[in-house]
Amino acid sequence: MVYSPEITEMRRFLSLHSQFHLDIGPRKTSQFGFTLIELMIVVAIIAIILTLALPVYTNYSIRAKIGEALSVAAAAKTTVAATCMESPNLTGLDNEAVGYAYDQSTWVESITVSEDCDVPVITIVTRNTGAPAPVPEIRLTGTLENNGGMVSWTCVSPNAPNYLVPSTCRS
Repeated sequence: MVYSPEITEMRRFLSLHSQFHLDIGPRKTSQFGFTLIELMIVVAIIAIILTLALPVYTNYSIRAKIGEALSVAAAAKTTVAATCMESPNLTGLDNEAVGYAYDQSTWVESITVSEDCDVPVITIVTRNTGAPAPVPEIRLTGTLENNGGMVSWTCVSPNAPNYLVPSTCRS
């Protein structure tokens, strides 16, 4: 490009005596940071992921809390099995008859023993699990095995949806 002598002289003067540099021509810039559209796309992707993941995580969390009830009830199962092995004809089981006591925990409100030794029942009532009403309840029903001298347990949840209970208790 050819400039007039006055413009050429002015450019030379400004470039030597100033902190500013005149660049007449295409502008050259470095790109730092993100544009607004890039940030909006990232926010949209995060929103979609959260929309899909949050219900799955919530159900998983509820199922883990209800599953803890089965772990807590292991002591009751052992106590009932031992009592029924010693006295297989015992009727009217309750917590006192089998020597089992339970205090509330964070996720389990109560564990009660009922029925007779031929078919003992342990009822576990949960609490604060985040599950929709009614409060999930788990029933463990025992069967006294005559030949092996043991009690086998089946698990059902009469009032909780299948997706909220552990797989061993789904009907």
